[in-house]
Order: sequence, then C-alpha cells, then structure tokens
Amino acid sequence: MARYVAAVMVPGLALLVREVQRAWGTAPHWAWAELVVFAAFVVLGEFRPIRIARRDEQEEILTSTTFTFAILLSSGLAAAVIVRALVSALPAILRRKPWWKAGFNVAQYALALGAAGSVLRLLSTVPRQGPAHFLTSDMPAIMVAALVYFLVNNGLAGTALALAQRAAVGAYLRHDLVFQGTTAGVLLTLAPIVVVCSERSLWMVPLFALPMAAVYTSASIALEKHQALHDALTDLPNRRLFRDRVNQAVVNARRANRPVAVMIIDLDRFKEVNDTLGHHIGDILLQLVATRLQSTLREGDTIARLGGDEFAVLLPMVSGAVAAAGVAEKLVQALEAPFTIRSWAFDIDASIGIAVSPEHGDTVDTLMQRADVAMYLAKENRTGLELYSAERDRHSPRRLALLSDLRRALDDDTLRLHYQPKADMRTGGIRGVEALLRWTHTEHGPIPPDEFIPLAEHTGLIRPLTLYVLDQALAQCRIWNDTGVPIGVAVNLSVRNLYDPSFADEVAALLDRHGVPAGRLELEITESVIMADPMRAMAVLARLSDLGVGLSLDDFGVGYSSLAYLKRLPVTEIKIDKSFVMNISNDESDAMIVRSTIGLARSLGMRVVAEGVESEETWARLVSLGCDIAQGYYLCRPKPAEEITPWLAAAKLAVEPMVIVPAEAGMRPSVEEVCRRLDASGLFSITDSLSESLAD
Repeated sequence: MARYVAAVMVPGLALLVREVQRAWGTAPHWAWAELVVFAAFVVLGEFRPIRIARRDEQEEILTSTTFTFAILLSSGLAAAVIVRALVSALPAILRRKPWWKAGFNVAQYALALGAAGSVLRLLSTVPRQGPAHFLTSDMPAIMVAALVYFLVNNGLAGTALALAQRAAVGAYLRHDLVFQGTTAGVLLTLAPIVVVCSERSLWMVPLFALPMAAVYTSASIALEKHQALHDALTDLPNRRLFRDRVNQAVVNARRANRPVAVMIIDLDRFKEVNDTLGHHIGDILLQLVATRLQSTLREGDTIARLGGDEFAVLLPMVSGAVAAAGVAEKLVQALEAPFTIRSWAFDIDASIGIAVSPEHGDTVDTLMQRADVAMYLAKENRTGLELYSAERDRHSPRRLALLSDLRRALDDDTLRLHYQPKADMRTGGIRGVEALLRWTHTEHGPIPPDEFIPLAEHTGLIRPLTLYVLDQALAQCRIWNDTGVPIGVAVNLSVRNLYDPSFADEVAALLDRHGVPAGRLELEITESVIMADPMRAMAVLARLSDLGVGLSLDDFGVGYSSLAYLKRLPVTEIKIDKSFVMNISNDESDAMIVRSTIGLARSLGMRVVAEGVESEETWARLVSLGCDIAQGYYLCRPKPAEEITPWLAAAKLAVEPMVIVPAEAGMRPSVEEVCRRLDASGLFSITDSLSESLAD
C-alpha cells in the first residue's frame, strides 16, 4: 500500500509542480472572472456532495467534477491542476487528515487531468484562444479526454481502496462499474455545456445552481427515506424495511405457491468484545460481519440488522426447508474465518433459527417469531442452526395450553409423585428413593417430564412446582419413617431454584413442617445448573449444606464441568448419567469413563450412583468397578407411593451410614491418570488439573 501511494504521489506532485512553474513563467491569459466562478463551483461541489441511496448502500456524487473539467476546457491544464490541488488539499487540512492522504488525492487528480490534457493536446487545440474555447469539431477529442479522465481517476482511487481493504483490485474496479461510469459520464458531458454558457454570458453559469439545488433537494428526501429504512451502522435494511420485504415476499410466494424462508441470526459471545475492547471495536466488528454475511447471499436475498448483534435474512426464492438450511450452513461457515481488527483476531460464531412459509406460518409476525424461537434453540443446544419445530416451541399454542393446564393441575393437586429406589451395591439394601413428578393430562394422557418441566422452568411456575414436589415428598417420607421404613428421599432441582436466595429458607420451613430430619432429604442438581453461574449457585448450595441436606450432582458427565469448581461444591454424591452406564458391559469406552469417574469421586470423598442399571450383567460390572449405589429398572421401576410402599416394606433397608471404600488395589487410578482419561474421553472441560485442585 505504501509503495503504491508513493508511486502515485511522486509523478502526480511532479506534474503539479511543473504546471505551477509553467503558469508562473508564462503569465497565461486566463479569463479570470470565468475561472473564479468555475473554481467557486468546484469548492461548492466538493464540500456539498449529492448523497443518494442505491439498493442498500449510499453513494456520493461530486458535482465538482463538472467544473474541474470545464476549467480544463476553458483555461487549460495548469489552471485545472492548480484549482483541483487547492480544493483537494483544503478539506484535508480542515479535517486534519494524514498528509499522505491529502498528497495522494492531489496527485490522483493531477494525473487524471494530465492524461486528459494530453489527449486534448494530441487530438485538438483545446482550449482555443478567442471567444470560443472549442469548436464543434473538437467534441470527439473532448469526449475521448473525458473518458481518459474517468478511467485514470477511477482506476487510481479504486486501486488504493482495494489495497486498503485487501481485496482483488480487478474485481473491485469492475464492481459497480456501470453506475460509476454512467454518473461520471453525465458529470463530464455537462462540462462543455457549462463552458458554452459562460461564453454566451457568465451570468448564465449561476443558473446551474437552480437545477443543482433541485437535485440536492430530491436526493436529500431520498436519503432521509433511505436512512429511515436502514441501519445507521451497517447500512443494511432495518427491522421496518425487513418486515416490509418479508410481507411482500409472502404475498408473492402465496400467489406462486412457493416457499419463503426467514432466518434470525444472533452472534455468540459478542458481548465479550464490547465489554473487553469497547463499543468502537464492537461496531467495526459488526460492520465486518455484515459485509461477510451479505457477500454470502444471492442478489435477490435480503440481510438486515435488527439491532445489537442480531441480524435477519430473507430468502424469497427457496425450494424448501432443506435448501434454506443449506444457505444457513453457508452463513455459519462464512463466519468461521477470524475477523482481524488492528492487531486482534476475533473468532465469532452465530446461532441461526429458520422458519419457512407456509409450513411454519404465512405472516410476517409468525415467521419472525418462530425463526426467533429456533434461533434460541440453536443457541441453547450449541448446534449452530435449527429449523423451527412446533414440538420444541415453548411458545406454541399447545405449549401455552399445557402451561395453563399445568397451573390448574398444580392448584387442583392432580399431579402425582412416583418413587424409584436406590440400592447399596455392596449389601443390596435400599438406601433411599428418588421422587419423580408425573402428570397425566385429562385430554392428552401422560405428558413426559422433559416436555412440561422445561415449560415450567421458563416461566414463574417452576418455583411453586418444586415446592409442591418437596412438600409431597417430605410428607411421604414422614409417613414411611413413622411406619418403620426409615429411608430418605431425593428431589430434583431447577436452575431457577438455585438462583433464588430464599430457597434454602423455604426448604428449612418444609423440613420443620413435616418433622423430617434434614439428613433424610437429598437434592439433586445437574452440572449445567451449576456451571451456568457457579458462584451464585454455590452460595445457595452452601446454605442448603449447612442445613444438613444432602446434595447430589445428577447426570454427571453430559455437561462441561470444571474440576476446580467440582472440588469446592458441597456435594456428597455423583450420579453417573445412564448414557454411560447402559452399555458398560459392551462398550469399553463407557467402562473407562465410569471407572475414571469412580476414581475421581474417591479422590474427592464422594459416593457414586449409577443410573440406568437395567440388567444383572450391568449390576455385576458396576460392582467390579467399585460403584456405591445403583438405580434403574433392574432394581425397580418408578411407582406411586401406594405401590412402592409394600415393595419397600418387603425389601432390605440399608440404614447404616454409607462408608466410602476405596476401590480394590490396582483398580483405583492415580489422580493424574483420572485427569488424563477424562480429558482424553472429552467428557469434561478441565480448567485446572485435579492434582492442583486437591492440593489447594
């Protein structure tokens, strides 16, 4: 870039110096009044460009081009170069631009005018001495000079911009060449008309201000309309224009019986850029993202910025959901390459939600709302992109109806708890039960917990629902203890519970109300609940632990745990997810994960529960690995209280305290080996080595 600037500046400034010397030495016979009027219009055109809106971009048209070329035709090359140099340097000085930018602009115009002047000298005698600066026979030469001026000026400036943006020079120059050439052609062909008018009467030249004012006014109105419909930062369509285009596309698609796709795009971790480096860098990054996304789409597609780091895409011509997903995949891939700003490289990912009409809706609001729902699913599941699915929509009519029915079921006390036993693997004695909430809908029948529990979690219903389960479970626990079945009960918690500072007090009140010792209650939390906000969750867990309530880490292994946090959590039990347990007899990788987890738990002084034990073979393998407790269909399926009570009464109870027994010699891996196995398995994201954690 520096070499190119120097290569333009040296000959351009040399030409300027030569023309200044020539004008100074020969005392040219310029028509000073005419030159001053033309120069005034050059200044006016330079400082007041006509801004117009084109597609999704803004363009500036400099009317100074007309009068600069008019000076070349009326007063010659020296006058044109000197006026153009002064007018180019003045804004740079006022705006305090770097000296080399001002020098480049001066040199660029000098070379373009020099090339046009050479054509005029070669093909004609323009400017002529006398009342007429040129004759009709000179027009071909003037047109060729105008063409050369455009090619040189546009080529020099375009090459500099391409090099600055690290773009291919040829492709950059060809981009929008028709518009640039047409605009420059109109401006340059006006120059001979201006000269002829000045020859007739210099007072006619200011009359050009009237049509120019009309052009300025109409352009300003168009620009205001453009700005009202476009994002100020990226110049992409804004939400208002996007909605209008979606509406039009849906209407046209309905007539043609073809699909339309709408996408919502949200950038992942963008807030970290603003928080760390400031909004200025964040704005630059948004502009780069917008450019890259736009370059990935077809000519007829629309990309808009809805606000913040959220974009939207309209595909008005798409064959269906599969094709729309293919375009979304290309958008995800387009963002994979790092973005470079100054000396920083940014890796930006995106979550994209897709909705297709008429399958997912046939109105603007419906398509955008459902694309937004799909986008949040993609963000939660870290899948990159998701197609809208009514079954997974927490806001679908069925889900909203279920939410209303769930509230009613809670008020009417029609929800039921089922209980599944947990057995000591060394003695076979029953150590406790897990309370599992069940809901049989009057119309839809049994509703799976993984459908109505997330629905409650995303509303305020999860708090009363959890307290209901605790109340029912503790009431049943008291009944069992009073009738000679002294076992504890486990209840699952939601992330909302651990973010509620009053939750520990509510648990304490329920324990006191039912007269159940805190040690009989165990609360199960998942890794994702803890890792979403570890410090906040640990504060509530610490209060629960202080009450004497047992804490169990459920579904261990399916999330992304930090061993440093795990060591500091007041949990006494780890439950290995059933996905690793069910195939332990046939899959050595699962066996390695279970063995390593048991070793980890031993190192941290925790007991291990295996979920999903469904066969005698699995039970035997877990016993050989030193697992403490089993839970699964092999032992007993979940049953309501009236059915599980006789089963418990007939079963052997393990009432003695659980003692953590180390695995057999040679079976227990070292701390370093546990870390190596877990890291190799991809099961955990280890932020601190376990040996360092245990040494703290």
